[in-house]
Amino acid sequence: MEFQHRHKSFQLRCPASGALELYVDGCLRKRRPAGARTPQYVWTNIELDFEEHHYVEARYWAEDARLKVTVNGSAIFDGAAGAVDGMTDEV
Repeated sequence: MEFQHRHKSFQLRCPASGALELYVDGCLRKRRPAGARTPQYVWTNIELDFEEHHYVEARYWAEDARLKVTVNGSAIFDGAAGAVDGMTDEV
């Protein structure tokens, strides 16, 4: 699943291993393997302009296929990951 935040793009993926991965501009920033604890959680800071940082967080509940994505605490997506068109191995 791909998101655009101002001039930066970031993606969330869930490969066959069940891990949750967060990419920024095509580079892996964080990876959380599947485990007993839910939700899986990844986060990173994105620098947009000179010293302007935005905090991206993603939580994924595999049992419900639910994904919640926030930027600086404001939800930009909260729903079923399978509801996104064109889903393959990405969350």
